[in-house]
Amino acid sequence: MKIYSMTATFGKLEHTPLTLEPGLNVIYAPNEWGKSTWCAFIEAMLYGIDTRERNTQNNLAAKERYAPWSGQSMSGRMEICWNGRDITIERSTKGRTPMGEFKAYETKTGLRVPELTATNCGEVLLGVERSVFTRTAFLKLTNLPVDADEALRNRLNALVTTGDESGTVDALAGKLKDLKNKCRFNKTGLLPQTENQRSELQARLVQLQALQAQAERIRQRQAVLEESSKQLENHLTALHYQENIEQAEKLAAAKVARDAAGKRLLEQERNCDRLPDEQQTRTALQELRQLREQLDSLTMESQMLPEAPQTPMFPWPFTGMLPEEMLRHAEKDTQTYRQAQRKAQLSFKTFSPLLGLPVGVLLMLFVLPVVGIAVAAASLVGFGIMMLLRQKAMGIMTATAEKYAPAPVDRWLPNAQKAAEEWQIFEAAAKAYRQKKQTLEGRKQELNAKIQQVTEGCSIAECEDRWRLIEKQREALNIARTEYRQAEELVKAMDSAQAQIQMPDQEDTLTCSEEETRRLLAEIAQETRSLQDSLSKGEGQRETLGSEDALKQQLELLDERIEKLEDMYGALVIAQQTVEEASDALQRRFAPRISRRAQELFGRLTGSRYDRLMMNKDLSLNVGAAGEDTLRSSMWRSDGTVDQLYLALRLAVAEELAPGAPMILDDALVRFDDTRMASALQILKEVAEEKQVILFTCQTREQEILQQ
Repeated sequence: MKIYSMTATFGKLEHTPLTLEPGLNVIYAPNEWGKSTWCAFIEAMLYGIDTRERNTQNNLAAKERYAPWSGQSMSGRMEICWNGRDITIERSTKGRTPMGEFKAYETKTGLRVPELTATNCGEVLLGVERSVFTRTAFLKLTNLPVDADEALRNRLNALVTTGDESGTVDALAGKLKDLKNKCRFNKTGLLPQTENQRSELQARLVQLQALQAQAERIRQRQAVLEESSKQLENHLTALHYQENIEQAEKLAAAKVARDAAGKRLLEQERNCDRLPDEQQTRTALQELRQLREQLDSLTMESQMLPEAPQTPMFPWPFTGMLPEEMLRHAEKDTQTYRQAQRKAQLSFKTFSPLLGLPVGVLLMLFVLPVVGIAVAAASLVGFGIMMLLRQKAMGIMTATAEKYAPAPVDRWLPNAQKAAEEWQIFEAAAKAYRQKKQTLEGRKQELNAKIQQVTEGCSIAECEDRWRLIEKQREALNIARTEYRQAEELVKAMDSAQAQIQMPDQEDTLTCSEEETRRLLAEIAQETRSLQDSLSKGEGQRETLGSEDALKQQLELLDERIEKLEDMYGALVIAQQTVEEASDALQRRFAPRISRRAQELFGRLTGSRYDRLMMNKDLSLNVGAAGEDTLRSSMWRSDGTVDQLYLALRLAVAEELAPGAPMILDDALVRFDDTRMASALQILKEVAEEKQVILFTCQTREQEILQQ
C-alpha cells in the first residue's frame, strides 16, 4: 500500500494537506509543527480511534489529545494505492464517536470498496493488526524497542516455527491448552466442578445425619419441658388459692381503714366550715408576699443610696462665693492687674525726661545758664514723678497677685470658671440626691399605708402566719378527702377482685414466687416454640437434602467421574508438554531467520562493529562487538546504538510480518551520528524500492546527506 496524499482536521491540523511520493519521503519540520500528529493521524485513518481508551496520570486518550483545536469535528481524507487500485478513504465524527463515520471508494469512479470497513480497514490494507503495525513498521523515538504483545507474538511464533502464518502449531497448542483448562484451570474446570459437587454431596450427607441427631435431641428436650410445665402450672394454682385467702383478710382490713378515713373527713369538714375558701387564702397570701417583696426592695434601695455629695472646698479668694461672684471678682482683679502692669512699664516714658538733663547742662555751661538750670531741674522732677507712679503700680500688682498666688494672672479667670463649674456640678448632684431621697421616702410612706390597710394594723409576718394556718387546715381537709376516696376505691377494687379459686389438683412441692413461676413458664413456652420451629425447619432441610441412600449412590458416581477426569487431565498435560517441546525445537531451528537479517542490518548501520546478535523470545536483543568475549544486552550500549539496534530489528520484523505496509519513522534517527545516519538512509532508500517510507524529522541532516 502507498499513500498519495492526506488532508487532516486532527489536533492542531486544520484542513491541512500533505502530499507524499511512492519511495522515500523525508519531511523536515521544526518542533511543534505537527509531525507526531501526522503519525497519529495515519494510524487513526487506518485503524480508527479507540474510544474505550481513558486518560491516565501520564497520558491523554487519543480522542481528547487529538481533538481539533478549532473546535470542529475530527475528520480526515487519505488517497492511497492498494493492489493497483486508487482508493480514497474518509473518516469523520459520527455523533459523539470521533472518526466513527467511514467511507472507502475508488478515487476515479466513486464506487464503494466493500472489502474495507471502519473496523478492518488497516488490517486488510496492511495485512496486520494495529498492534503489529505499531510495533514493526511504525517507528517513534519514544518507543524504538519492540515490546511483544499477544498478536505480534502469535505471528512471530507461527512464522519462525512453521515457515508461514497459518498458526497450525499454535492452534494445536491452544486446543490442548483449552482442553486442559476445561478439565482444570486453577479453581475452575470440569474436574474442580466435579470435586466441588462431591464435596457438596459429602457436606449434604453430613448435614443430613446431623439434622437427624438434632431432631432426636429436640424431642427428648420437649418431653422434659412438658413435665416441668405441668408442675409449674400446679404451683401457680396453689399460689392463687393461698393469695385468695390472704385477699379476703386484706379486704376486711381495708373496710376498717375506710371507716376511719370517713370519721377524719367529717372532723376536718367541721373545722373548716367557717374559714375562707382556698381562692381567698391564695389571693391574700400572694398579696402579702408582694407587699413584703416591695418593702424589701425599697429598704434595699435606701441602703444602696449613695452618700450626699460634699460641698467643694475652693481656695482663697473664692471661698464662700457664688459662681457669679467668682467670675466678677476674677475679671475685676485681672483688669486691675493689667492696668497697673501697663503703668509700671516706664522704659520709654523714663527715657524722655532724662533726655532733657544733658540739654540743660549744655545750655548752662555754654549758652544760657539760667535756662539750662531750669531745663535740668524740670527733667529731674519729671523723672521722680514717673518713678513714684511706677512704684505705686508695682504695689497694686503685688497685692493683687498675692491673692491668687501661685497662679499666674492668665490663669485667674480660667480658675474662677473652673471653680464656678465645680460649684454648679455640686448643686446639680445635691439637687438630684434630694429628689431621689424624697421619692424613696414618698414611696415608702405609700407602701406602709397600704400594708396597714391590708394587715389591719398587724405586721406582715403575723398576717402571713394567720393565713398560712388557714391554708394548712384547708390542705388537711383535702388530704382527708383524698384518703377517704382512695380507701373507698381500694375496697371496691378488692371486693370486685375477690373470686372463688379451686384447690390445686396435686401436692405442691415448689417454693418459687408467682413472678418467678410465670417467668419460668414463659421461658418454657418460648423454648418449646423455638424447639418446634427448629424441628420443623430441620424436617424441611431433611426433605430438601433428600434420602441418605440416594446421596451415597450419587457420591459413588462422582468418584468414578473424578477418576476418569484425572486420567484425562494427566494425558493432556503430557500432550501439551510434548507440543511445547516440539515448538521450542522448531523455534531454535528457524528463529535465526529474523536474527540474521537484523544482524546484517545492524552491522551495516554500525560499520561492521557488531558481528553477533541474538534475539530472545520477548524480542529483546543481546549483541557482541568484535573483540568482546560475551554477548551483552542493550542496557550496556549507548542510546544511539540502542536506537540503531532496534531499527535493524524493526526493519527485519517488518519485512516478514508487514511487507505491504509503508514504513513510518517519527524522529527515529535523532540520536544517530552522521556516519550511521548515512548508513541508515542508504538502507531506507533500499527499503523504499519495495515499499513507501515516510521519515519525519526535526533536523536538516537527513536532507543534506541525501543530497550529497
